[in-house]
Amino acid sequence: MNGRVVLVTSLGGAVGAKAAAAALACAGSEPDRPGLLIDMGGRAPRPTLLASAGARELEERLAVHLPDLRAASRGSTCHLALPDDDGIGEHLRAALPLVRDSVAAVHLPASVLRWVVEDPGVAASGVLLRADLPEARALTSLALPDLLGRGLRVRVLKQPLAWLSARRALFGTLPADTAGGLSPSLRKSLLESQNSAAHTCYAERDDEEADPEGAAQQKRRGDAGPGRGGGLHRYSERRARR
Repeated sequence: MNGRVVLVTSLGGAVGAKAAAAALACAGSEPDRPGLLIDMGGRAPRPTLLASAGARELEERLAVHLPDLRAASRGSTCHLALPDDDGIGEHLRAALPLVRDSVAAVHLPASVLRWVVEDPGVAASGVLLRADLPEARALTSLALPDLLGRGLRVRVLKQPLAWLSARRALFGTLPADTAGGLSPSLRKSLLESQNSAAHTCYAERDDEEADPEGAAQQKRRGDAGPGRGGGLHRYSERRARR
């Protein structure tokens, strides 16, 4: 696909990753190019009363190509839930080309982040980590080196969206510049063209909290990062052992 694929997950006990992913889908939406929120292992979404023509068209396209899944147009976006079963990886790779040149924000458990990043059929362009700093600094430091080493754009969101902004994002009605939503620098770094700007890691409001240099030191001490462990049937049993 020619669009942008941003993976969104939470570290530690942080909340608000799904709303942040929905906000990215809203920010990347245009009238004829709606953003898609993919919720790996999430519940089937419900359509809203108001939805853009582009969002409805994407919903219909998903229904034709993925009839076994549930998609719903919500405001300027479309939501798709992937059931936690052995076909979740296949479903994800089948859904992404349907977004075309818009943005797909993929909300997923941290336990499968590394496997999805390694999947060539996903071709992620960036990662948004929802982490409560400084409490989750160690987990964040473990995750960063591998992600940055793959040339991904990585941002750390230190706080969840404001309640009202989160609700509007999940309904697909959050304009990009809404107060209480995602910052302009975060949106720009994750949603801009792949050919512009360097791949960099930033922490929302406080860049030094991400501490990439310290992350590299943590990485040398051990490699048990958020990508290890189970989850989502071990990402379809590591894509059926390839």
